[in-house]
Amino acid sequence: MGKDVIVACDFAGKKEVLEFLDKFGGKKPFVKIGMELYYAEGPDIVREIKARGHKIFLDLKLHDIPNTVKKSMSVLSRLDVDMCNLHASGTVAMMEAAIEGLTREDGSRPMLIAVTQLTSTSEERMKSDLLINEPLDKVVMHYAKCAKVAGLDGVVCSPLEAEKVHEVCGNEFVTVTPGVRFADGDIGDQVRVTTPARAKEIGSDYIVVGRPITAAADPVAAYERCVSEFVD
Repeated sequence: MGKDVIVACDFAGKKEVLEFLDKFGGKKPFVKIGMELYYAEGPDIVREIKARGHKIFLDLKLHDIPNTVKKSMSVLSRLDVDMCNLHASGTVAMMEAAIEGLTREDGSRPMLIAVTQLTSTSEERMKSDLLINEPLDKVVMHYAKCAKVAGLDGVVCSPLEAEKVHEVCGNEFVTVTPGVRFADGDIGDQVRVTTPARAKEIGSDYIVVGRPITAAADPVAAYERCVSEFVD
């Protein structure tokens, strides 16, 4: 499996995201479309960016009863995205229903990954706010194992957890890791973070990078730096 950098296009609307992507010229980075942009523009923005030749990670983090998630995934599968996700905390039954809904008549489907714990979540918050008293690392690995049992392709996790996820679930089980910052950058509101080079060392398959690229003075140069540190 090849490693890749996914650019988090967390923009408020169509104008901003297309102006950003225009900066890349002939380059076609793998992009993440999250809730903000999708809720602002709807499925048409997915179709337009896909038509431009980009791979798309549709980051909507579904979490509902199994039947609702199944029907929603069936709709999303028609958008021809390359990757989508849900919350592992929705249970194995919900994840199995998602796979069923996402799979098209010809047997193809986008890659499906599960969010374990958000990179903004600390162990202290998990215990105080969610009443989950197990260690964070143990919770992430349990959620990853549940996702594998359900038939998913991998998980979203902190890059700090990627190596252990591979140990628990195998090297073919994909780790998609946000919380990546340059060594000389600001970590923002993330808690569990690391650099592109370190993420490569510890086994991330994909890194999701937002503000260090999108807010950079030269976004293309920042993207290329990420690629050189993580992929090359």
